[in-house]
Amino acid sequence: MSAKSKRSAKAIDRPIDAHTMAKAVKVAEQYQVILAFEDGHWYGRGLELPNIHGDGKTVNQCVKNTREAFAGWVAYLLEEGRRPPTPAGEGARTAQVNVRLTSEEKVLLEAAAKRKGFSGLSDFVRAAAIESAK
Repeated sequence: MSAKSKRSAKAIDRPIDAHTMAKAVKVAEQYQVILAFEDGHWYGRGLELPNIHGDGKTVNQCVKNTREAFAGWVAYLLEEGRRPPTPAGEGARTAQVNVRLTSEEKVLLEAAAKRKGFSGLSDFVRAAAIESAK
């Protein structure tokens, strides 16, 4: 690491600025939480942030923990000068893409979408494609 990089690198063992965290919490509240129940425990992840996870013994605890994880990630992005993803509810989807699949491919993708907690194939394909494009 260069001397300049060392000077500009932010410590990860410090509290996040309160103003930044408040802004991050407001953004995180708008993200959709996808829940899954397995072996008596709830697991959550984000539609907009599919790699950010939380868990809990109850649905409410899981949602709370997942949103806290969202807020932490959004605060990090804000501090790094990066723009967090737009909440799905705000994005007006005006463009359409058609994909032809075999019957078997469709069944496989629908099963994968269900396993991942998506309510439909479109959201699953969109989230997977956007994540792989990053």
